[in-house]
Order: sequence, then C-alpha cells, then structure tokens
Amino acid sequence: MELEGAAIAVFCGSSPGHHPSFMALAAALGEAIARRGASVVYGGASVGLMGAVADAALTAGGRVVGVIPESLRNRELAHTGLSALHVTPDMHTRKARMAAMAAAFIALPGGYGTWEEVLEIATWRQIGLHHRPIVLVNHRGYYDPLVAQIETAAREGFMSETLRSFLFAATTVDEALGYLAGYTEPANERAKFA
Repeated sequence: MELEGAAIAVFCGSSPGHHPSFMALAAALGEAIARRGASVVYGGASVGLMGAVADAALTAGGRVVGVIPESLRNRELAHTGLSALHVTPDMHTRKARMAAMAAAFIALPGGYGTWEEVLEIATWRQIGLHHRPIVLVNHRGYYDPLVAQIETAAREGFMSETLRSFLFAATTVDEALGYLAGYTEPANERAKFA
C-alpha cells in the first residue's frame, strides 16, 4: 500500500505503562508515520501512549485526527491540539468512524480497550467488512500471549491458516511500517470472505 497520504489507525493505551520504552515506542511510531507522509487516526486522548503518538506526529508536521466518545472526553483528557477531533456518542460509533477513515491498523500495547479494538477489526476483516492490514507492535514481547492464543486457536481447529495471518506481529516501528508499505490484499481473500 502507498503510505504517503494514507490514514493509519493506531490503537494503544491511555496509560504510559511501567517501562519508559513504551512511551518512546509510541513517540517513534507517531513520528515515523508523519515522516512517511501518512496521517494518524487514534482515540483522541492527550495522555499515555495515545498522547505520545499524537504529540510526536504533530511535532513532525503530521496530521492527527482524534476520535473520542463523549463519555471519555474528560476522563481520557481529550487532546486539544489535534488537526481534527471528532466526538462521538458512544464507543461503537468511535470504532466505526476510525475504521472508515483508516487504510491500515497498528496496535501498540494497551489494555482491554486496545485488545477489543484490534480483535474487533480482525473480526471485521474475517467477515469481509474490510481487507486492510492489521499490525501488532510486539514490543518487549507484549503481544506474545495473544500470538500464542492465535496459534492455539488454529491448532485446535477454531481458526484457519488464512485467519491466523490477519494479525502481523512486528517487533519494531520500522518493521510495522515496512509491512504496511509492502502490503497487497491477498488475491483470494475478498472472494473467500466477502
């Protein structure tokens, strides 16, 4: 896919995590997306990994669009310096709007919300609602348990090999963006899952 001009949805935590490298990772991703001429679409917060992604992309001259539900606008401390901020009535609308804007999806570490977002977008791909790439940035082995669970699901017959490949696990920002840059939709996916 062509990264320049593309919008990349970033799912990540509104907390910083215990290790400082998580915040550094988020900042590196935001900067790298902006430097490649792409824009960030994310959850709209000014704190945690979310804030670090947004701030770094903005500092690098990138476009950053936040999408935040009304119920979380104050709790997640909505970012006031974004290129655009969309306030939605609920979480379902937030996720749908982010998905509609994005050409690709990247998940950094996060909690329930991040896991739910990335797994829902993988499910939407499974049922043919989209055919866009999804990347986990598996920093410090954060997503090792999820990758192992996917392997277990495939081994036990609850997931096909095709579905297993829907989440690409990268260990660095460069690997994640390199995967997106080289991504082409598998020829048989649209026919099989549409």
